[in-house]
Amino acid sequence: MKLKNILLYLLPIAGLCSSCNDEWENEQFTHYISFKAPINSDGVSRINVRYRSGDEKTTFQLPVIVSGSTTNERNITVHVGLDTDTLEVLNQERFNNRTDLYYQVLPKKFYSHSETVQINAGQDVALMPIDFSMEGIDLSDKWVLPLTIEESPDGNYTPNYRKHYRKALLRVMPFNDYSGNYSAVNYKTYLNGSETDAPYVKNYVMMYVVDDETLFFYAGLFDETRQDRKGYRIKAKFNNNGMVTLSPADPNNKMQFALGKDDFNNEITASYSITESMDAIRPYLMHRTIIINNINYTFKDYTTIPGIETEFHVMGSLTLERQINTQIPDEDQAIEWEEGN
Repeated sequence: MKLKNILLYLLPIAGLCSSCNDEWENEQFTHYISFKAPINSDGVSRINVRYRSGDEKTTFQLPVIVSGSTTNERNITVHVGLDTDTLEVLNQERFNNRTDLYYQVLPKKFYSHSETVQINAGQDVALMPIDFSMEGIDLSDKWVLPLTIEESPDGNYTPNYRKHYRKALLRVMPFNDYSGNYSAVNYKTYLNGSETDAPYVKNYVMMYVVDDETLFFYAGLFDETRQDRKGYRIKAKFNNNGMVTLSPADPNNKMQFALGKDDFNNEITASYSITESMDAIRPYLMHRTIIINNINYTFKDYTTIPGIETEFHVMGSLTLERQINTQIPDEDQAIEWEEGN
């Protein structure tokens, strides 16, 4: 009697196991098409693209993957399109009514790519080349190239609908030899005329690409979160003689940017130095350090308090360290990038 009861209990379990096994076998032979573009804490996938002037292009290779536990045995033509809807949803969820912080769709003039990607039989990964030409881009806005794997017009493949896998929200960040997130421990902002008082300080100053030799950054304590940020951009041109030319990006100079002066009433010009050294523990790792010295300028905050201008005096130095893995040939992959959106 007990044996009979045990058998009755085991029958449903056996059926369940059989069902699970069938499901596993079906899943095993199902292939889905995905991008390899993992998102960061900002909801996008940051890619670093070397800035090149003129018509010269930088190519980024975006992996397209066939997922599944078995090898792909078919030639697959994957269709790729622009996906502005997903970017709109991301902006709404992250920034709500702060439209000035929204990610913007990268204009077509800055990139080009094929509308299809070919994955050959026997391959599980193909690379989709995207050519970027970033001359003239304004990085005071945040640019994203939002891509999606489209439905197969002939049913030859199935996009991966799990999570974000069929999407690639590429946060495009051009870089040159000098750009990056500079340490600002020695960069101090004072109310003009109150330089003996305690300064206002910040941890980092982000410097964005303008061209091969020029960056821009925001004056004083201003940063990319300010709605009025565009009027407070300062350009920094790195000259071959080791000097850095600072000037307002706004041709109207509404913030009344001016270089500081020394005791002889001469303008103080910033300078820079670059040093390179190999890591003592990891000999393949190069430390490349850029220091901008003698930063000294004044500007007026004309927007924070309507009708009132507040003048600030900024002095000090900024330091950037890049860690470069010399064993990796691709420059954008060799640099250990700082986090950021």
